[in-house]
Amino acid sequence: MYRILLLLLFVSTSVFAQVKALVGGTLIDGYGGKPIPNSIIIIENERIKAIGQIGQLEIPANAEIISTEGMSVMPGLWDMHVHLMINGHSDYTHWDKTYLKLAKDVIMPSSAHQLLMAGVTSARDLGGPLEPSLSVRDRINKGEIPGPTMYMSGPFIQHEPYAGTAEFRWGVKGPEDARAKVKQLAKAGVNCIKLIDQDEMTEAEYMAVVDEAHKNKLKVVAHSHRPDEIRRGMKAGVDNFEHTGLAAAPEYPEDIIAMIKERTAKMNLGPLFWTPTVEGLYNYEYMRDNPEALDNTSWHLGLPDSIIADIKRSIKYPNRMGYFALNPIRKPTLEKKIKQLKEAGVVLLIGTDSGIPMKFHSQSTWNELDVWVNKFGFDPMYTIRAATYWPAVMMGVEKDYGTIAEGKFADIIAVKGDVLRHMALLQDVKMVIKKGKRYK
Repeated sequence: MYRILLLLLFVSTSVFAQVKALVGGTLIDGYGGKPIPNSIIIIENERIKAIGQIGQLEIPANAEIISTEGMSVMPGLWDMHVHLMINGHSDYTHWDKTYLKLAKDVIMPSSAHQLLMAGVTSARDLGGPLEPSLSVRDRINKGEIPGPTMYMSGPFIQHEPYAGTAEFRWGVKGPEDARAKVKQLAKAGVNCIKLIDQDEMTEAEYMAVVDEAHKNKLKVVAHSHRPDEIRRGMKAGVDNFEHTGLAAAPEYPEDIIAMIKERTAKMNLGPLFWTPTVEGLYNYEYMRDNPEALDNTSWHLGLPDSIIADIKRSIKYPNRMGYFALNPIRKPTLEKKIKQLKEAGVVLLIGTDSGIPMKFHSQSTWNELDVWVNKFGFDPMYTIRAATYWPAVMMGVEKDYGTIAEGKFADIIAVKGDVLRHMALLQDVKMVIKKGKRYK
């Protein structure tokens, strides 16, 4: 009887297993080694079962065969700095006042869907209302709505919220209050803590934020717009800095670079991560002078016509946007600063600040990779790993995500052509598979 039950169990799992075989493409697995031509990837249900090459790996008879001939096949992208609650509108005050109540059911699901269709299968949201953020993350995980696997910070932690933003920006008043708010976020189930304006806090406050986060096994992601934000973040032990700075200074001060080098030399602490988010600033003038890209309807996905029209009105005159007023003096500093960080030993991550004015979730991520490679001269494989392998390491989920390997979740995308030679191919992702399910 026992043998019969085992046989029935084997038969049932074999019959009902969802098996796919991706056949023929050049595999870039995310580990940084030489790409594998004529590849075969066997997917069983949510995970990768086997990897090989044509003529060397047998394809199961029950597999759905998906041709990837002539394509680059690679891990799904990560975007380590998105804001699902915004979608390209130029007036934050108007947007928050008008649409915050729609964040959970309309805006954030729309943003998540757009990211997924752009080949982003994992993303980190850094700053949003707590309950809607966790609701959208959990509904995606349950398969109720389409989107990347999301890692949510919930509200920003800062010295004092800006007017009208208290729902997604939490101020702290003293170290006890700082710890209490971090504990509240940890209990709610956030994936990380977002710290900003730490140069406006007391030392006791920002130290308490980082210490309490680490006690709750949460990593801290902090702004690095101003030199003292970096200095204080380094002192407190921040895990990941964001942005390359608002200041027009042509480079980082020597003492900051020295602090970074001292920290990155401490191998026992693991990498120091940095998400420079350069694309939004770097490409502003091009978008201003060549606005046709704004008419790309990919950013309409999931949004009602009334909101689409409102966004269009807000970006009708790109040259008038106060958000980018300082861009002419900031843009020339970006390449120098990002290369300073790389040379100082930080691990750079792809992140975009997606959702800021004129920067849509359907376009931002590939633009960031394109700037790194085609404007700053970064190695394409290095850049891809900054959008696949390293983000998974930073979030502590590299056993399941970030690379294409046996046993990992099948988060896989494909583009026609050689993405290592033509990074801009990522603007037109042809195939998106997330946890074994094909979405595109």
